[in-house]
Amino acid sequence: MADSRTASLRYLTKIQGVVDFQQKIIYFLLSIILAFGLTYFLADAQMDQAQIYVLFLLFLSVGLWITEAVPPFAVGLLIFGFLVFALGNYYQAIDPENANKYVQKYIQTWSNSVIWLMLGGFFMAEAMQKVGLDKTLFRICVKRLGTKPRVVLLGIMLITAIFSMVMSNTATTAMMIAAVIPFIDTLDKGAPFSKALLIGIPGAASLGGIGTIIGSPPNAIAVEALNNHGIPFGFLEWAAIGFPIALILVVLLWWCLTLKYVPKVSSINIITPKEKTIDADDRIYVLKRRFVLAILLLTLLLWLTGNLHGIPASAVSLLPIIMLSMFRIVSGAEVRQLPWDTLMLVAGGLSLGLAIQETGLAAYYVNMIQGYQLNFYALVVVFSLLTVVLSNFMSNTATTTILIPIAIILVSQNTEILPLVIGLSASTALFLPISTPPNAIAYATGRISQRDFRFGGLVAGLLGPAVIIGLVLVFRLWL
Repeated sequence: MADSRTASLRYLTKIQGVVDFQQKIIYFLLSIILAFGLTYFLADAQMDQAQIYVLFLLFLSVGLWITEAVPPFAVGLLIFGFLVFALGNYYQAIDPENANKYVQKYIQTWSNSVIWLMLGGFFMAEAMQKVGLDKTLFRICVKRLGTKPRVVLLGIMLITAIFSMVMSNTATTAMMIAAVIPFIDTLDKGAPFSKALLIGIPGAASLGGIGTIIGSPPNAIAVEALNNHGIPFGFLEWAAIGFPIALILVVLLWWCLTLKYVPKVSSINIITPKEKTIDADDRIYVLKRRFVLAILLLTLLLWLTGNLHGIPASAVSLLPIIMLSMFRIVSGAEVRQLPWDTLMLVAGGLSLGLAIQETGLAAYYVNMIQGYQLNFYALVVVFSLLTVVLSNFMSNTATTTILIPIAIILVSQNTEILPLVIGLSASTALFLPISTPPNAIAYATGRISQRDFRFGGLVAGLLGPAVIIGLVLVFRLWL
């Protein structure tokens, strides 16, 4: 009987695999057909071939990102290949001597300052986890929270948010949830406070990523869009607006969670991860921890004082990359395990945005809509909410990559506001377990249902854009 059940499960799994594969093929073909159709109807006789190619690529990329017919990073690689092949042939026909120069800029996004900035963040996060510095800092912070449930929840959410500004929000969530699971196991199944923790931690991880450029890929994409349009925006400038927004949203989410999930216990005790026992033979381990901490503090200091010493944030990122690898804190095997797929996606998106600008496609549509009176503030609200909606169903990095170039096309003044609003709003999508990797980690514990995410998702998805728009406008006036 058991053998037949096992065989049936294997057969069903195989059938499901075939169905999923066929579904992805259908979505892929539909994306291509839709891209051809939209390009045919929206293309104009005044467009040159390069603009038509890029318009088609934009629609195709959007379709593939939304349907996830192929992995999101693969779409980024597709963008590279398409631009090199299609535009390479176009420029070869009109200007053979300089064709390579036109095409090279689309590949050079791999060496973009945003990529190096994010890579530096990845190296620091990996080093912190390897030497246990993340758990040590967590332990130091938790010991000062006391035992009152509301205070502990706020403290854990703030710690999660701060960690997510430097580390991957996925890794931060995994660490924090692992720390609170022993306590959750002591509560009744479905206890309000356990739900508050499992909603608050991933929510704080995503919202905390707003605080710095390296906290979330959409931040870096927004900054690069601003820099490309002649608006210098560095690590400190982003932190000046992102950090307070992150803290405000985390506190708002905490407050709403305490209203809905009133704890039934009056005192709790979070079990912190055990400290590794260090003896005389572990002096090298201690030195590594101190070295990583020194590199972390020095890098953050240089990022925050960029206006004083004039070193670009991307150049500062080379400090952890070089030092942590040279002193074997981060090994070759660990470098290969870094989230390169995220960098592929970001680089591809930057390349697509550059193509939209360089081929004149953006300018073409700007000229077309100049006769229409578009309310700027209405556009800000629409794009903010659209970002949240799309980011709940697809990668927030892909969403930002799609919407920022379109938003810039639609506005001719205050061009810095929409990229900021879109980049910040992308991190407020928390409605579904699939909306963010932190949500998926919390859902995977089996102690929270899909509908439990809706409350936090509505709070972040509605209050988030309102706070972001308000503070971005105030920040713009202050500048």
